[in-house]
Amino acid sequence: MTVASRILDAYPGDLGHLDRRALVACIEACLECSQACTACADACLGEEGVADLTACIRADVDCADVCEATARVLSRRTDYNPAVTRALVEACRIACATCAEECEQHAQMHEHCRVCAEACRRCGEACAALLKVI
Repeated sequence: MTVASRILDAYPGDLGHLDRRALVACIEACLECSQACTACADACLGEEGVADLTACIRADVDCADVCEATARVLSRRTDYNPAVTRALVEACRIACATCAEECEQHAQMHEHCRVCAEACRRCGEACAALLKVI
């Protein structure tokens, strides 16, 4: 059982109408994606020809920040605001798709970009699944 799952199990109130599994999966995917994007941006900075990776670094950093914020908001259940949550999860889905597309352009040359693109795709799918139940 993951920390996110255990914390939600311990929440003293109702989690609302959200599918608990979809919520946990999205929180975990966001955190994994944030880490992958942060590491990918750093790895890009260490590559020769870093100037060719500027757009990738920017997409990584933006996606990492959006994913982190999304995980934090999803983890807070007290006085849950579905409109804010929906908007943020949708923004996260878009940031993940954008970052995945950019990283995929460099995936054949840089393994870290391939791994990051996969994490972004998984996170985007988790966001899409959660959006269906918000």
